[in-house]
Amino acid sequence: MPRLDESLLTPMPPFSRLEKRQIREILDLASVRRFDEGVAVFEEGAPAERFYMLLDGYIRVMRITPTGEQVIALHIPSGQLFGIAQAIGRTTYPATSVTASEAIVLGWPMRLWDQFVAQYDGFASETYKTVGQRLGEMNNRIVEMATQQVEQRVANSLLRLINQTGRKVEAGIEIDFPITRQDLSEMTATTLHTVSRLLSAWEKQGVVASRRKRITVTDPHRLVLICRGEAPPSR
Repeated sequence: MPRLDESLLTPMPPFSRLEKRQIREILDLASVRRFDEGVAVFEEGAPAERFYMLLDGYIRVMRITPTGEQVIALHIPSGQLFGIAQAIGRTTYPATSVTASEAIVLGWPMRLWDQFVAQYDGFASETYKTVGQRLGEMNNRIVEMATQQVEQRVANSLLRLINQTGRKVEAGIEIDFPITRQDLSEMTATTLHTVSRLLSAWEKQGVVASRRKRITVTDPHRLVLICRGEAPPSR
């Protein structure tokens, strides 16, 4: 790929306090790769040899339960670091990262992590802030699993996705990467049949519109009411 310009990293929080020459140093130490949709950047349990910055696209973070079920823990949008195992004291990756769309990724050897933390102003504070936000999101998901009905969990997941990745279209707010009903079932610890039934009912009610690998929320307020348990159950 062509030599990347420093302006690519300037607006991204881990690097936003740095001078142009420092960003050049960081880019010169990086490798750049383009991934097709659905490709694993790294696997859960593998040695954490590199950390990454997502320049473009979306990453789906996945865990495997003790019973062998696949669970989607969260989605990472462009402009964020991932694979930062050393930030949480790990020598192996705690989850699998798979591209949810085509993606362009910067990668650095993990041995440079301590150097970046010590040398570049704001890198550590912004990175640990990101770690805290992700842990908070995952804790919220755990509470949802334990306390909410399936309908509320699916509605919450859709709202979270449009808040994080949504783009305005004529019909409403579309999740800005390919997502299937199977993906939603893995995000909400429910069955594909249940997710399909709910989405079909919500389509009839004008709450969502879906087509192959695309979901648009057409009535966000209705989804909020469903999350709160204030809307009649879907039939």
